Amino acid sequence: MADTMQFDLVSPERRLASAQATEVQLPGSEGDMTVMPDHAPTITTLRPGIVTIVGAEGTDEYAVTGGFAEITATSASVLAEHALHVSEVTQEVIDRFVREAQEALEAAQQKGEQDLVDDATKFLADMVAMGGRIGLEPKLS
Repeated sequence: MADTMQFDLVSPERRLASAQATEVQLPGSEGDMTVMPDHAPTITTLRPGIVTIVGAEGTDEYAVTGGFAEITATSASVLAEHALHVSEVTQEVIDRFVREAQEALEAAQQKGEQDLVDDATKFLADMVAMGGRIGLEPKLS
């Protein structure tokens, strides 16, 4: 078994991380998951949350608003919708994320399709929880 795997985190704007990792914790849409070297090949969607990278140099964390992860035995790659190092997530940023999630919920409610409302409600709850995990209290309107 290899001790490390290659991990890459990219968003449409930039590459945020490229490192050798001993484990990566992901906010999977079906539940949190920890990826380690020799993981079974997997492709999964991500929900809003924190990606935690553990390596020889310590632990690093990034906030993501969703995206996809591709996992192989030797690597894990995340393509995030939006991603920021947790140190870059300010009250203004988390409030904007939550406001956009609230707008998505309102749009879903207007369409009247319960599946869309359920998804948007979960998305909003995940955004609020992400802010709490970082230590910020998102403003709900």
